[in-house]
Parts: sequence; C-alpha cells; structure tokens
Amino acid sequence: MQNSQAPASAPANTDPGFKLPDAASAPPAASATTGAASIEVAPVAGAPASDTSTRDLAIGSAVFLILLVIYFFVRNAYVHHLVVRRVAPSSAGSAGWLLFVGLGFISAAAVLAIINASKFLTFAITAPLVAVGVVALLAGLLVGRR
Repeated sequence: MQNSQAPASAPANTDPGFKLPDAASAPPAASATTGAASIEVAPVAGAPASDTSTRDLAIGSAVFLILLVIYFFVRNAYVHHLVVRRVAPSSAGSAGWLLFVGLGFISAAAVLAIINASKFLTFAITAPLVAVGVVALLAGLLVGRR
C-alpha cells in the first residue's frame, strides 16, 4: 500500500500554476454583426488628452535634423543663385541665412504638430513659430532683392 502523504521534509507546493480565467471574468464575446468585441473606454480624470512617447520625440527630432541639413544645402544654392544675379555677397549671405531660419521655424511647427497635435498644435506654440518663420522668409526675399 502506498503512503498518500508527502514526506515531512519536502516543502508544500503553493504555486497554483497556469489557470484559465473564469467565464465571469472573461471579456465579452464578439458580436455577430461586427465580428469584434465592443469595449467601452472612459478617460481617467486629470489625465492628459494624449501622451507623447520618447520614440515619437526621437523620430521627430531625427526628421527635423535631416530637414535642417537639407535646408543648409538649399541655403547655399540660394546664395549662389543670388550672387550669379549680381547681388552683393554679403546681402546674398544674409538672405540665405534668413531663408534657412524661416524654413527651420516653419518645419519645427510642422514636426511638432505631426508628433502630437493635441499637445503642440496650440496657438501659444504654433503661432510664434510660424510667425517668426514667415517674417524670416519675407525678410530673406526682400534682402535678396537689393
């Protein structure tokens, strides 16, 4: 006859292991009309509308830096174009830098709006960036005409 009790020196097994969830705690079944389970999501009081992840900020920063490099080459081409049109090199250089700054500020507003529109696409953030960008572009065009 076998002894059904465990030896006294062995520790008791308290780990229940893997268990399937009860039917009461299971998610609702998929509806026949939509084929998907309906889930109701309620916002938490005091939580921000949306969060910006570090990954999104890193991708946006990389895109912005790539745009700045492209704008630097555009600036050089614009300065060369103005010098060929017989604009003084100092005026052409100033117009090129104003073009670079204008494009940089406008693209900063665009990248921020793409990263998280609900957080960065506000009047207090977007309006100054776009205003400085437009003023710099117009000044670059006017300085390049002299």
